[in-house]
Amino acid sequence: MQDKEKQSFICAMRGWIKAMREERHLRFHSVVAVLVLVAATLLDVSRVEVAILCLTIALVLVAELINTAIEKYVDFLSIKKHPKAAFAKDVAAGAVLVAAFFSVLIGIIIFYPYIRQLF
Repeated sequence: MQDKEKQSFICAMRGWIKAMREERHLRFHSVVAVLVLVAATLLDVSRVEVAILCLTIALVLVAELINTAIEKYVDFLSIKKHPKAAFAKDVAAGAVLVAAFFSVLIGIIIFYPYIRQLF
């Protein structure tokens, strides 16, 4: 790895770690992601379904990271509360909500047949 690429990787890891330390919702989504993957393993979910779950998890985590970046940047730029700043933050949070909603829906679609077999 070249020095520039290595430095970019270090910055990205530092951002991920800092966000995990400071953002409660990101930690929550990360814990849920681990639980979902453990459940998928225990229920012997197919490889394709696990791939779909991984993509869905990635979408939620990426949305949460982007939301955090937007919130921090808007807070940095806006000394006073401004309706446009609030709108940007609300839209970013809405993106996380949409990603989380559809991840739950996808989880239900994937896990329902496996859970039904248990009972």
